Amino acid sequence: MTETTTPVTRFAVPGRIAVSGEAATVWQTATLTEIRRETPHAATFRLAVPAWAGHLPGQHLMLRLTAADGYVAQRHYSIASAPDDSGHIELTLDRVPGGEVSGWFHTVARPGDTIEVRGPLSGFFAWPGDRPALLLGAGSGVVPLMSMVRHHRVRGLGLPLRMLVSARSPEELIYAAELGAETTPVFTRSAPPGVAVGRMTAAHVAPLLAEQPAGGWEAYVCGSNGFAEHASRLLVAAGQPVERIRIERFG
Repeated sequence: MTETTTPVTRFAVPGRIAVSGEAATVWQTATLTEIRRETPHAATFRLAVPAWAGHLPGQHLMLRLTAADGYVAQRHYSIASAPDDSGHIELTLDRVPGGEVSGWFHTVARPGDTIEVRGPLSGFFAWPGDRPALLLGAGSGVVPLMSMVRHHRVRGLGLPLRMLVSARSPEELIYAAELGAETTPVFTRSAPPGVAVGRMTAAHVAPLLAEQPAGGWEAYVCGSNGFAEHASRLLVAAGQPVERIRIERFG
């Protein structure tokens, strides 16, 4: 997720998943243990958080950096890792031009550095693995969706899960080496030979809605404001019930 998020839209689902308010209010010290480059502009930062109480795929956390002069910067970031990675969490951050926190992570941070985190936060966008999931993301919007994909794999869940993810080019596709048969990439600027270039369209979404699993899909959309509106309209036009679309947007 980028450095700002916007609250969920009118596509809200009644009945949020309960999140422990006590756990979410406690600041914990996290130690950076690994940095992995994902794309030219995005990297994954692995953090050891020994007292982490766990999270649900799709949740996020609050991160706090404190400078030597006492200046404090706080940001919300989606959690990329599956809940099963005991004592560790992973964040995948785009470098935002002029971004204080993302800039620090991409240019200053090194393994051994410590930061403060609290969470998990927000149960609205969480997927506990109890229903078929249709995931639509663009750019760094794939981050919370990847937590869902990883959870699905780690637990060996038999429920259907499909993901459509939009990126400018194969080089900008976050987690490219990890994506599997559940994922269909859409490239908007350049693509491999034989692959069409363009926005996500009804041709990508409609087939998934035409052959729904038993009970239908729970749809999760994450990306910029423009992408969230576009993807949501595609889903509704293809027959997805509005009340079964959950949106997390940024920018």
